[in-house]
Amino acid sequence: MDALTSALKVAASGLGAQSERLRVVSENLANAQSTGTAPGADPYRRKTISFVAELDRASGASLVNVNSIDRDHSAFPVEFQPGNEAADENGYVKMPNVNPLIEMADMQEANRSYTANLQVVRQARELISMTIDLMRS
Repeated sequence: MDALTSALKVAASGLGAQSERLRVVSENLANAQSTGTAPGADPYRRKTISFVAELDRASGASLVNVNSIDRDHSAFPVEFQPGNEAADENGYVKMPNVNPLIEMADMQEANRSYTANLQVVRQARELISMTIDLMRS
């Protein structure tokens, strides 16, 4: 039963981490066109997330947790949009450093990891239920 409890803890930590990853990716996608509000102002800066493995002393399981949510310091692409309120004196606007293709790939990977962790929870629940049924017999 301890192994199943450990599996549930590991899967739950994975669910939490991937959920947070999906939130960060969604925020990046939602702001993929968010420019600054003043001429020459910086637009939305892409967020990145990193994870860390931590030992759960009670179960001995290695859990995953969010280590940090940082900003991507890569350069902002510029586009010629002279009518935009964020355009500089030459008509160029700094655009967010968000690449929707990268974000969608990251979202798909996070979704797959989330689904895998969810399947572990379902399997552990089923095994626990079967164990309880066997104990009743």
